[in-house]
Amino acid sequence: MPALPHATATAAQAGEETIRSRLEKLHHARVVVTGGGGLVGSRLVALLCEAGAAVTVLDRMDAYPESGHETFGVARSGARLVVGDVCDAATVGALLRDAEFVVHAAAYADVAACDRRPDIAFRANVEGTQVVLEQVARFPVRRLVMVSSASVYGDGLPGVEGPQVFHEDQPLFPVSVYANSKLWAEHQTRLMLGASSGTEYAVVRYFSVYGEPQLPKPGSHSWMVPWLSQQARLGRPMRLNGGGIQVRDLVHVDDIAEATALALTEERMAGRTVNIGTGRPTSVRAVADLIAAYFPGARRVSTPRPEGDPLGGYAATERSRDLLRWQARITVEEGVERYVRWLLATPDATPRWLAEELHGA
Repeated sequence: MPALPHATATAAQAGEETIRSRLEKLHHARVVVTGGGGLVGSRLVALLCEAGAAVTVLDRMDAYPESGHETFGVARSGARLVVGDVCDAATVGALLRDAEFVVHAAAYADVAACDRRPDIAFRANVEGTQVVLEQVARFPVRRLVMVSSASVYGDGLPGVEGPQVFHEDQPLFPVSVYANSKLWAEHQTRLMLGASSGTEYAVVRYFSVYGEPQLPKPGSHSWMVPWLSQQARLGRPMRLNGGGIQVRDLVHVDDIAEATALALTEERMAGRTVNIGTGRPTSVRAVADLIAAYFPGARRVSTPRPEGDPLGGYAATERSRDLLRWQARITVEEGVERYVRWLLATPDATPRWLAEELHGA
């Protein structure tokens, strides 16, 4: 198994201490996180709880089959968990009545699923966001962080060849239902929480999130690190949609959680939209090559690129370094190694439905 370089313990500890000290502003703060039961949400909630915040999570807890949410561990984080729907105004209002900060991460967050069921995507991502914004406007919430996605960039600017760097202020061309719903959420947040509102807002656009213990979803082509790793582990061909030419900016979930928490506290983030990425482009095929190094004999096959799967690009990071005073610390090589080692050390990490699907392929 290949060895990868790691930051020195001193440097890593210094960076963590800086993040932790900056999050001390949230000590005893009342924070509501919608969608806090998923991979990113659970990691963010754990970080906020460690900072001493009083965190309440609102999540339907039905996004993953089998024990996906149990694997993520939000129920063990120390937060208060409310199983409910962001479309339920009474439930949302009751939780936001005393909230000081809100992170709205709840969404039907799967490109393929949204394309198959735009009606569900509309209800979760559009109606749910509207309910949250209306309830935020009713109460003295200090700041809302709206979680958006790099999918709003689509394939980037027309006529530009090669991997594109995506800047926050460039024209946006979403190519999927999911991306379109996220772009609407961004616009609606600005409209409802503008200068006349008593609540500040910040928008964070996540690039490609990955990291242990991420699990794939049935019928999805997102989350390529777990998909490719699981296929290789089970001895099945690693399926490269479109030949793996798509470019992604892979951001580890630990980095994503830190950036999102800081978006609650950094004063200059008020009213701003910021990319959360590494600034480094990586092709899907390159990720498959990294994973294959841990599985001798791993094979790759090219499959058609699904509709709505963008060619992608990578984040311009100047604004995140300036406004958030943050940059990603975990490299793709290190993050993939961490995921594969977790997968190999966790016998039940492969969902039963996936093992049956791949063995029957």
